[in-house]
Amino acid sequence: MLGGRGAGKTRAGAEWVKLLALGVLEPVLSRCARIAIVAPTFDEARMVMIEGESGLLAVHNERERPRYEPSKRTITWHNGSVAQIFSAEEPDGLRGPQFDAAWCDEMAKWKKADTVWMNLQMALRLGEAPQAVITTTPRPTKVIRSLINDAATVVTRSKTLDNRGNLAATFLSEVLAKYGGTNLGRQELDGEVIADDPDALWTREMIERARVRKLPPMARVVVAVDPPATSGARANACGIVCAGLGEDGRAYVLDDASCRRLTPLQWAARVAKLFHQRGADRIVAEVNQGGDMVRDVLAQVDGALPVKAVHASKGKKARAEPVAALYEQGRVSHVGAFAELEDEMCSVIGDGTSPDRLDALVWALTELLLRKQQGPRVRAV
Repeated sequence: MLGGRGAGKTRAGAEWVKLLALGVLEPVLSRCARIAIVAPTFDEARMVMIEGESGLLAVHNERERPRYEPSKRTITWHNGSVAQIFSAEEPDGLRGPQFDAAWCDEMAKWKKADTVWMNLQMALRLGEAPQAVITTTPRPTKVIRSLINDAATVVTRSKTLDNRGNLAATFLSEVLAKYGGTNLGRQELDGEVIADDPDALWTREMIERARVRKLPPMARVVVAVDPPATSGARANACGIVCAGLGEDGRAYVLDDASCRRLTPLQWAARVAKLFHQRGADRIVAEVNQGGDMVRDVLAQVDGALPVKAVHASKGKKARAEPVAALYEQGRVSHVGAFAELEDEMCSVIGDGTSPDRLDALVWALTELLLRKQQGPRVRAV
């Protein structure tokens, strides 16, 4: 079930599980006694799929409502049907159990999607016709593309506007004004799977080919920040990306901590926290938009932060091209998945959007691989 944001995917998935657990579809489809609930994280399973206003508990009436035991990560119906809850962050949790149905939510966000889906397929071995429903806003990930092309998959699509009767008018007007007609809008609002743009500098295959889960020892780590020119609800994102240079000479993208709607002090605190968590040796900050403000706001948060100010003398595409070449040469890996960052990388630069995450990535990798290294001697702000 591919759908836009707010299109009703969660409600549909919850209703599907309810029908199977209660045996409402018999004799067309037998009651499912063992069901897997798989979310990006355990927190999202609880807050969205189970306790959310469109979640499992909400779609049952008082008499039918199952018992939810968070400590056991189980949901039990009066007739004995049981659902077990799993996080896509822990693929091995699906080794051992067996099911006759599964509900997978937001698969496009799963960081270990290949392994999780493989383990789940091995576990779907009970009943007459074991099956899964996947409710997700799509991205052209390897697993999503494979499922769509599988003859055994039934694909349905829904748009955000299809559910307009249950959504705030202000939300609709805001997102349509900002994203209507854009590739991001087609993906996030219309539920379309957007393939790579042939004019983009990166392809998803290029990124996927070099993706890793384990790190070698790090020789350097930097945090790059591309601050927004303004603040408030309509401001661009603040790009914050952490990357490291391995002792093997390759670069590794460690974190995308980019954010929206934060005050300068708030995003500066986010930068400082990531700097210390990762044991970084430098903050690379673009100062075209803010100048001394960028240095000052970082100093207010932590006066000992070593900040290197960089100025964008070239256009975004010209700065990004040498970094894209590093990916083509196999010199950069992403540690895990960064969906929003990778979406920006695989879009055309200069199409009217502001690729703030990508800007931060470019500054970080330029510092690690494309500048002559001069040691850690950096003036602290």
